[in-house]
Amino acid sequence: MTKTRILNPTRFPSPKPLRGGGDANFMEQLLLHCATAIDSNDAALTHQILWVLNNIAPSDGDSTQRLTSAFLRALLSRAVSKTPTLSSTISFLPPADELHRFSVVELAAFVDLTPWHRFGFIAANAAILTAVEGYSTVHIVDLSLTHCMQIPTLIDAMARRLNKPPPLLKLTVVSSSDDFPPFINISYEELGSKLVNFATTRNITMEFTIIPSTYSDGFSSLLQQLRIYPSSFNEALVVNCHMMLRYIPEETLTSSSSSLRTVFLKTLRSLNPRIVTLIEEDVDLTSEGLVNRLKSAFNYFWIPFDTTDTLMSEQRRWYEAEISWKIENVVAKEGAERVERTETKRRWIERMREAEFGGVRVKEEAVADVKAMLEEHAVGWGMKTEDDDESLVLTWKGSHMETNTAKTFSFIDFEKFDITITTDISDVKANFKSAIAEKGFGVTDSTAPNDTIGPQYVNDIDPVRLPSCPPQPDFSTARTAVWWDVDSCRLPEGFDPY
Repeated sequence: MTKTRILNPTRFPSPKPLRGGGDANFMEQLLLHCATAIDSNDAALTHQILWVLNNIAPSDGDSTQRLTSAFLRALLSRAVSKTPTLSSTISFLPPADELHRFSVVELAAFVDLTPWHRFGFIAANAAILTAVEGYSTVHIVDLSLTHCMQIPTLIDAMARRLNKPPPLLKLTVVSSSDDFPPFINISYEELGSKLVNFATTRNITMEFTIIPSTYSDGFSSLLQQLRIYPSSFNEALVVNCHMMLRYIPEETLTSSSSSLRTVFLKTLRSLNPRIVTLIEEDVDLTSEGLVNRLKSAFNYFWIPFDTTDTLMSEQRRWYEAEISWKIENVVAKEGAERVERTETKRRWIERMREAEFGGVRVKEEAVADVKAMLEEHAVGWGMKTEDDDESLVLTWKGSHMETNTAKTFSFIDFEKFDITITTDISDVKANFKSAIAEKGFGVTDSTAPNDTIGPQYVNDIDPVRLPSCPPQPDFSTARTAVWWDVDSCRLPEGFDPY
């Protein structure tokens, strides 16, 4: 079959000079035109734009060109699924890099390449340590994309900071899924054995449990097991959700029911956990329309591609292969196969409030730990606090992104991570205030539109305050949320806030 080569394709804007690199605005417009052509079943125009993109976006070019090349692959995959003849007329793309299957040591190093995951690890661990202080048993349910990579640092911190002897640690995970990266090359049984051995070296007794459960039904079997799980005296339940809840289908079950994500959170709330942490990225990839979804993804995934310029070639190949997999899933897949359905933090905030969660701020100790971690990474990473909501923000190249126009990129919206630690304020009893008073701490109430109150420890100088209603922060530029649910705000026996 004769291969068509269109030298002067039409119906899309002329390119600006590339000057040795990719013009992001022009490439984004080409990608959007291509998505429209694919959805319109315009095979001729689809072929023209794919051919042009291939010539201006080499897979080994600069970060914008590599990003565009990843979207080009995804669009080609979608186009071929709708028009199979394109597979024989378009043969210009080299094979994509395969996803690496990591050893535990490799995955730990991979997670440490950028602050992307460690930022959430540090904030969540700080919240967990504060919440479980004084408990003799800590039961952690780890729903993590990174296969328990957060746990060793938490074990270290528990051994150093919590009561002596340290608490019994119960760690529960769901069976590993090979539906999305990163992948590991050992079983969870082996991983659990390694974690138990590591905990032993820190003089912490640890139990490791695997529960068969899947994100596709909202981890229903996990929730059922937790409901009947036998708990010991003075045991704190902790649920750590690190970039995993995005895989729970967000569609509503019926016209009159809540989505599985809302069902999951409300059921979790009914279990009265001591603390629930949620780490998620702030981007809306749930749109049913391909063009809207592609635009959101392009304006988001430039960040990881830009950060990889500081990595060595093999590390960059592994990292970008994982991001490219996500891009293809967002662009080329539909239905149950499209599992990358990240929501904005604003939407997660709504869901958490519907489930009766509320919030407090990140402590200064966690802020200092984040700053120390950032000093280990490339100069482009930074951190600041938002004055309007006191949130902790992680940035890549900070204000430098403001030089791009809002029409092309929403850099201010997409450059940030945000950590907010929140406390449940719905069930505080009068005996909480008396329990605090018995310990010799001052107690004050503030007025608010309702009668809900929540505990807030400030520092070792100020009295304990019980604000009637915490301020409602503006989450419009937020990126990551860490949620804290205090079980009816009951003080465990022997618990000392300071």
